[in-house]
Amino acid sequence: MAVNHGRVVLVAGATGLVGREILAALLADKTVAAVHCVGRRAPGVTNAKLTAHVLELNALPALAKVDECFIALGTTIKLAGSSAAFQAVDLHAVVAVASAALSSGAKKLGVVSAMGANAMSGVLYNRVKGEMEQSLTRMGFSSLVIARPSLIDGDRTALGQSDRAGEGLGLLLARSLRPLLPANYRAILARDVAHALIRAVQTAAPGVTTLLSGQMQGG
Repeated sequence: MAVNHGRVVLVAGATGLVGREILAALLADKTVAAVHCVGRRAPGVTNAKLTAHVLELNALPALAKVDECFIALGTTIKLAGSSAAFQAVDLHAVVAVASAALSSGAKKLGVVSAMGANAMSGVLYNRVKGEMEQSLTRMGFSSLVIARPSLIDGDRTALGQSDRAGEGLGLLLARSLRPLLPANYRAILARDVAHALIRAVQTAAPGVTTLLSGQMQGG
């Protein structure tokens, strides 16, 4: 029996819009031998290559050896219930997963951030995303790819997630105004973000690469 020596990948956030697309693409990739998902919920997918680890992300145990990692964790202050709870997901959990992946041998990391990420921002959401990016940059991955999508187009209710306040209206406006908007400000399909991030991680030069939303459109 032939032994599959393909890549072993860790994914966090596989129950979200982008994470679901990342997982699907990796499972369909013949160069991927195994995918380990970590999170508080199983992804609801059955595949011979997939192992789901249901656990708290801020208290990760030692993980199996992996080659690369994708993190698509994210919430909002309203859904989280407080600024501290929001930071627990969008900053601390992301850093915890990245640290565990690094300890397990990952050389490459792809992470979903946000268009306005800026550690010096006066807006909490943007500041936390920026702080998360800074933390990952300092961790020492051979290649780090940061995706900064604009408004993500997808059906959250189909995933059993609550609607985000104002997002539905924002998507309607973004779709109708799409031809008039600069590429970086157009709504972007979750699938496009996922595929662009996976491609970028595979081809990234050493160091940090930032993908702006316009670069990921139509991926």
